[in-house]
Amino acid sequence: MKNITVGFVGFGEVNTPREIIERKCQSARAVLAELGADLLETAPVSDDPAGNDVRRAIEELSARRMDVLVVCIAGWIPTHAVIRVISEFKHLPMLLWGLAGYYENGRLITTADQAGTTALRKTMEDLGYRFTFVYDSPGLPPKIGAIQNFLLAVSATRRLQNAKVGMMGYRDMNLYGTLCDQISLKKTLGVEIEVFEMLDMVQRSELIAPDAVRAVVERVLLAWKFEKPAEPETLDKSARYYLAIKTIIEERGYDAVSLIDVDGMKKLLKLPPAMILMLIANELNLPTTPENDSLGSVTQLIVRALTGQAAPYFEFYEFLEDRLLVGVPDYVPAAVVDGDILVRPTRFGSFNEGVLNVSKVKTGPVTLARLLPYGQGYAIHAVTGTAVAPRAWEEAGWEQPAPQLPGLEIILDSPVEDFAEKVACQHYILSYGNTMGQLKAFCRLNRITLI
Repeated sequence: MKNITVGFVGFGEVNTPREIIERKCQSARAVLAELGADLLETAPVSDDPAGNDVRRAIEELSARRMDVLVVCIAGWIPTHAVIRVISEFKHLPMLLWGLAGYYENGRLITTADQAGTTALRKTMEDLGYRFTFVYDSPGLPPKIGAIQNFLLAVSATRRLQNAKVGMMGYRDMNLYGTLCDQISLKKTLGVEIEVFEMLDMVQRSELIAPDAVRAVVERVLLAWKFEKPAEPETLDKSARYYLAIKTIIEERGYDAVSLIDVDGMKKLLKLPPAMILMLIANELNLPTTPENDSLGSVTQLIVRALTGQAAPYFEFYEFLEDRLLVGVPDYVPAAVVDGDILVRPTRFGSFNEGVLNVSKVKTGPVTLARLLPYGQGYAIHAVTGTAVAPRAWEEAGWEQPAPQLPGLEIILDSPVEDFAEKVACQHYILSYGNTMGQLKAFCRLNRITLI
C-alpha cells in the first residue's frame, strides 16, 4: 500500500457536538495510518448553511493527487453535503466507512452513523461510484481486514495499470483457453500483452558472451541439485536463451513472461524451456507461464499484487473424489519449493532433453484462481482448500524411470463437482493462505464477477 495516497474526509451533521465527530474521525485515521497508508487529510465536513466546510474540503483534497478516497461517516449527515464533496473525485475508488456509537456509563451513545451511510449507499451506487461499504459496530473493533483488503485492491489495480506481459510467440498448440481480447483487457485492467518473436531471442542469443553463459551455468550447478548430469549443450543453450530473453525483459519493462512451448521451443529449437522459465522466475523475480497463457499471466499479476507471493501456475491432472491432483510438467519457482531445488535431465515423448524440475512443493492452506472472459466482461473463478503432499503418481510418456512431477493434492473447501462445473482453463494460479478476501475486494473494485 506504500504506492498509493489515501484521501480522508469525515462527515458529521452541524448540530452534532463537533468534538465527538473529530474524535471519531481521528480514531479512524489512526487505523489507516497503522495499515501504512499515505494519508491526505482534511478536517471533518458538516452541512453548515454557508457551505464553508464543503469548499474547504474540496480545496484541500485537490492539493495532491489521490488514488482512493475514504468517505468516513462519523454521524448523521444530509446526503447533499457528502455528494457535493465526493462528486469532485468521482473518478477515484472510494471506501464508504460508517463509524459507530460508543458506550458511556452503561449507555449507548450514538451519532446515527448508519443513518448517514444508509442514506448514501444506494445513492452512490445509482450515481455510478466505485466503492466498498464497511461499517463498525458499537463496542467492537473496526473491520480492519475488510479495509485492508480494499486498500490492497486499490494498490493492486494501480500496479496493473500499464503493466506489460511479454509473450514470446502466440497461441501455442492452437489453444483457445489461453487467448484474450486485448482491447477489453486494456479497458478493464490496463494490462498490455506484448508479443515478441522467438527469432528475436535466437538472434540476441548469438551475441551473448561465453563468459556470461558460463556464469549462469555455474550458478545453476551450485544452487540446484541434479539427480544426474545434464548434457552440457542443454545447460549452455538454456542459459544463453535465458540471457537473451533477459535483455528483452529489461529493454521493454515486462512484468510477466510467457513462452511458446510445444510449437516453439520444443518443436523448432529442440529445447524444452523449463530451465529458462525457472531462471526468469528465480533470478529476475518475474511470474512466468508456458504455452502463451495470456490470462494466466494476468492472473499471476493480480495475485502477486494482492499477496506479494510468487503466484505459480499449476494444471489439473485428475479430479479425485474429494480433491484435485495438480502439477506441472516443467517447473515451479524456487519460492514454493519445499527443500532443495531438485532437477532431472529427462525427455518426454519425442522431445529432446530438458532440465525438469522435480522438487517437492510447499503444502498448507491455498487458493486457486483464474481470470476468464465472462459475458461482456471478466470474472475470476477462485476456490480455497488445503494442499497436501501427493500420492505416488506419474504422467505417462516420460522417459523411464518416470519422474514424479511437482504437484499437490488440494482438498477443496467445496465439492469437487461444483469446481468442475465452473473450471475455466487447464492452468490456475496458486497462492498460499485463504486470499478470497483480497480477490473479492479486487473484483468489486474493478467490476469483475467473482465465481
